[in-house]
Amino acid sequence: MRKLNYLQLSIAFYAILERMDLRVLQHFLNLADSLHFGRAAEASHISPSALSRSIQRLEGEVGALLFERNNRSVSLTAAGRLFLDYARNATDEWDAIRNTLMAAAGELRGEVSMFCSVTASYSFLFEILARFRRDHPRIEIKLHTGDPEEAIARVLAGDEDLSIGARPSRLPKGLAFRPIAVSPLVFIAAKDARLQDPGSGRQASAAEWAGTPMILPERGIGRSRADEWFRRLGLLPNIYAQIAGNEAIVSMVSLGFGIGIVPRIVLDNSPLADKVRVLDVRPELAPYEVGLFALEKRLASPLIGAFWSGTAEGP
Repeated sequence: MRKLNYLQLSIAFYAILERMDLRVLQHFLNLADSLHFGRAAEASHISPSALSRSIQRLEGEVGALLFERNNRSVSLTAAGRLFLDYARNATDEWDAIRNTLMAAAGELRGEVSMFCSVTASYSFLFEILARFRRDHPRIEIKLHTGDPEEAIARVLAGDEDLSIGARPSRLPKGLAFRPIAVSPLVFIAAKDARLQDPGSGRQASAAEWAGTPMILPERGIGRSRADEWFRRLGLLPNIYAQIAGNEAIVSMVSLGFGIGIVPRIVLDNSPLADKVRVLDVRPELAPYEVGLFALEKRLASPLIGAFWSGTAEGP
């Protein structure tokens, strides 16, 4: 297959986008997002062999390879990365036109993808989704759950339209945030643990903390808040374990392995809430501000905009 320069590719891409079946673009986007033929085929609702043929036809029309693939991996070529921008813009523009026409007709229809943690799904989403479903019954919500520390990254990567997570100290450029709730970040210990309770309403000494095993988040906002708290007080935590997932921290704390740090909302919704207690540690940790994330440019979509504006009423 011949090689084209970027100018030739741009001209070819624009010509193709004017006549191309949008389903083919979606096939390309699904594969570009997952870099896995099996998962992309499932997302496209076709077989892997049909997806492969669709991509080959697309590459034939473009006149350039869009993917490097072998038996072990799939990756975008330079031409594929360039085409990815055009494909996303084309599908976004089509969605915007379609939704504008539907809005003019008085009804929105389509789907919106959302990512959040399991805790957020039953803490915030029930009332929000119930209200949204009442107001927009033809919009389908595709909900994905996982580690809350992925909430921002998945929106920035274009994997999700919306996500729920904790607001960082600085928002990445181009990312919009709408607050939903504030949750304290608390120290917890097993209810019947014999561990020393540092602080007890006062500022604990370095010696007290040195003898206290800590179970901390492995990464993310919770970990950065904990690190900042200890650093500000000139303390070095005695880290027993670093855990991915707040629910797992509650579990380990309930077994008496150490003192943990979790958002209060996680504890309130945990089945192990009666097995742990909140410690009165001073000074208090900075709280979580939980809310909705979306790309600023995507708020122009009537579907995403409808969900975004609907959260203004609160959960």
